Amino acid sequence: MELGLTSFAETIPDPSTGETISHGERLRRVLEEIEVAESVGLDVYGLGEHHRPDFASSSPATVLAAAAGRTSKIRLFPAVSILSTDDPVRVFQQYATLDLVSSGRAELLVGRGSFIESFPLFGYALDDYDELFAEKLDLLLQIRDNERVTWSGRFRTPINDQGIYPRPERPLPIRVAVGGTPQSIVRAATRGLPVALAIIGGSPDRFRVLADLHRRTLVESGFDPAQVPLSVHAHGYIADTTEQAAEEFYNSYATAMTGLGRERGWGPMTRAQYDMMRGSDGSLVLGDPETVAAKILRWKEVLGVNRFELHISVGTLPHHQVLRSIELLGTRVAPLVRAG
Repeated sequence: MELGLTSFAETIPDPSTGETISHGERLRRVLEEIEVAESVGLDVYGLGEHHRPDFASSSPATVLAAAAGRTSKIRLFPAVSILSTDDPVRVFQQYATLDLVSSGRAELLVGRGSFIESFPLFGYALDDYDELFAEKLDLLLQIRDNERVTWSGRFRTPINDQGIYPRPERPLPIRVAVGGTPQSIVRAATRGLPVALAIIGGSPDRFRVLADLHRRTLVESGFDPAQVPLSVHAHGYIADTTEQAAEEFYNSYATAMTGLGRERGWGPMTRAQYDMMRGSDGSLVLGDPETVAAKILRWKEVLGVNRFELHISVGTLPHHQVLRSIELLGTRVAPLVRAG
């Protein structure tokens, strides 16, 4: 069971002071988070791609390359790379380069993106949301498998027997991020690709059908599910006691989710909703190390996942609290999960 972290390099105003951290300072803190994550033995760190003022990372590959120079073991990936509005050639080149400079520690997690700012920014139509991703995913896989590529499609100029460089020294691991759409699960599984399930609301039990669909489609498509791992991403926070974790995380989390809710038509987050989400059947992985480890192990049993990725900085928490939570994940939670 692998354990790691994800971040979007959030720069949401602090709910207590109203202050907003600068993009530069936030990115420097991300680098420190990655160093601490490696020092406590965590396996992976993923950094998201966004194109809006409340997130500092529009170029995850650049930040992860800086992290590669400060670390030696932890694996690094985008969470996610928005393939729909990027060029698969450049995406492959960036992460092949990251893989080379990090001595084989890069992974690539691609998705359609849960935010839409990149579509008008890079000149794509939301009406093509699904078709863009499907076409670009197939081109990305062709590039992964072939040094020279001949290809044509609807959304990009053709490629005629051109070499794409640099080439990684081993096959570049590629996963697909999925929110909860069966069609996305099937698309990944028919191509033999691992899936990362994002569980940010509701009961994780409802994702069992998607996990089972992924494994079943892999078999039907001629792949061995044992060789195609399934991972899960969730919001959460760890402190020395469950009560401390609940109190420290609530204000920043509720502020962030209420803000997103205004954009998407949700109501504001209440304390009652929050307490339900951090319960045993809820989507928040939050509490003391023993509580968090038990929840991760339950998800492993229910969903059959091979990796768990915790997203701590959903809002803007004090940096020392984020680092302490990372420390607890590596030193206290990880041994319990791996022993289980």
